[in-house]
Order: sequence, then structure tokens, then C-alpha cells
Amino acid sequence: MAGLDGRRVRTDMELWSEIRRKVLVEGVSKRQVCREYGVGWRTLEKMLAFAEPPGYRRRVVRGRPRLGAFVGLIDGILAADADPSTPRKQR
Repeated sequence: MAGLDGRRVRTDMELWSEIRRKVLVEGVSKRQVCREYGVGWRTLEKMLAFAEPPGYRRRVVRGRPRLGAFVGLIDGILAADADPSTPRKQR
């Protein structure tokens, strides 16, 4: 199974479970699993830390510095547009 596609390793739940079982239950060394499946050690550490693929996670919440002053105004406009009594072409 050497040389697996990285996308497959991150999304294939059966493969994820198989790799976790080999290391955690059967006691196969991490180095050997990395070599057999062609995954990096960081990917293997993620596999052991999470029971299922975690998906994308943003590290830092991004602020909205330019838009921040107008968020209230925009929310008000959107709330007014949601009013069903307003004619469709005026929204």
C-alpha cells in the first residue's frame, strides 16, 4: 500500500481505522506504519489523536476590521429585506 494518495488517507474512514488499529491495538511501530502506508509522521499523529478525520480547522479566527463598523447597518438592511410585505423588486 505504499504511496497512497494523501487525500485518500485523510478521508477514507476504513483506512483511518485500520491504521489506528495497527498502532493502538496490534502494537506495530509508528515508523513501520508510516513506511507501509506512505503517510507522514504528522499525519499519523493526527490519526492517533482523532477517532475520525477532523477536517479543516482554522487556527486563528480572522477579524473583519474594515467591515466591522458596518456590520450593524448591513444586518439592518438584510432584516428589512426579509420583510415579506416589501415588494420583490424593491428588495
